[in-house]
Amino acid sequence: MSNETNDHDNHHDHDNHHDHDNHHDHDNHHDHDNHHESGIRGNKNFILSGLTSGHGIFHWFIQSFYVMIPAVKATFGISDVQVGQILGTRELVGGLISLPGGVITDYLRKHWGLVLAFCMFLFGIGWLVMASSGWIPMYPLLLVGMALVGAAATIWHLPAMSALSHHFSHGHRGTALSFHGVGGQIGDALAPLATGFLLTYLAWQEILSIYVVIPLLLTLLVYWAFKNIGNTAEAQDVKMETQIAATKSILKSPALWLITIVGGLRGTAQVSVMTFFAIYVTEVLNYNIAIVGALLMILTLTGIISTPIMGNLSDRFGRKMILVPGLLLLAVMSVAFILVGSNLVLLVIVLLLLGMFLYSDQPILTAAALDIVGQGVAATTMGILGAARAGMVFIGLIVAGTLSEAYGTEYIYYFVSALFILALVIILFTPMSKEDQNN
Repeated sequence: MSNETNDHDNHHDHDNHHDHDNHHDHDNHHDHDNHHESGIRGNKNFILSGLTSGHGIFHWFIQSFYVMIPAVKATFGISDVQVGQILGTRELVGGLISLPGGVITDYLRKHWGLVLAFCMFLFGIGWLVMASSGWIPMYPLLLVGMALVGAAATIWHLPAMSALSHHFSHGHRGTALSFHGVGGQIGDALAPLATGFLLTYLAWQEILSIYVVIPLLLTLLVYWAFKNIGNTAEAQDVKMETQIAATKSILKSPALWLITIVGGLRGTAQVSVMTFFAIYVTEVLNYNIAIVGALLMILTLTGIISTPIMGNLSDRFGRKMILVPGLLLLAVMSVAFILVGSNLVLLVIVLLLLGMFLYSDQPILTAAALDIVGQGVAATTMGILGAARAGMVFIGLIVAGTLSEAYGTEYIYYFVSALFILALVIILFTPMSKEDQNN
């Protein structure tokens, strides 16, 4: 069973999945499957824009917290290693959920709408716990809140990206996943500026208290919008034994393991950049929190433009052609970020170049993994990617915090550059040809 699944997925599932079901062309015309019963909700563009908007909300709130880190650090009187623990907790919990969550998500395809609504509700509860921890103050409670936030964000990504992978054929998969990424990046770009401004008037606990309300209000809307998103013909007869067999099968793919390691390395690098960014800019460069917000916005702005372009180019010319120069630029710009010091003009230029690939290569890596495994195990695949990434990020953040405490915050960015170079070397040896992707 497992070999059959793997071979079939690799060579046929991307564009010809309708062979399994004479009544539905899943990849290219799936919007017609439920059109008569769900109206606009069965439309591919509605699905893409709805999931992208939800993704933006998750990223807005999480990105805001990066700007709050110096204030949070002051409230609890914690070290940089403990700062690493806060974000590391989010990653670790997300990772522990990712692998079983991926298998279960593929199994619960009929109920993806309910899963997405639950994620939005849990996200609001997570921020409530974090805001409460700041008022007491109680550092362990902050970690519990961050764990809930991490769980909600992780679970959201699994059905959301699986649905996009399913509704958009291979020729458009990289583009669709990149647009979903852009939703997150718009949240990432707007949040720091808004948060930097709000922090001049409100305590971080007050801002998080406001953040509780929005996800809770959106829960019912999310359920209405995505109620039937995974309720397709083949979702009716999915068996857990089939999912487990398919999971064992994809775990035998060396290319998938290499992509997973690269995802973990670049994930560690990205989260390290973001976690210690506000601390570096305030404590080393001596800029105020409003400038931190503006600089973080600049870092994410180019990603909004570059991500869909890079996703589209990777669909046309192959994943590796985009990933290799991207990782090289990231390695160089991570060091340049330290070398330019507090020169604001040079700092802005470096951040614009760094932002061009800091976000855009993640959807391409995801698309590359999904190219290998095909349909039916998309959430499982992302679970594998997420679990490996989380373990590596948690360890990496503790290393980064330790480097900062021992030698200074700037050493984190040399560490980050080394991670990007290692990821680049592995990608060079990962089989990811254009022909493999299109067959």
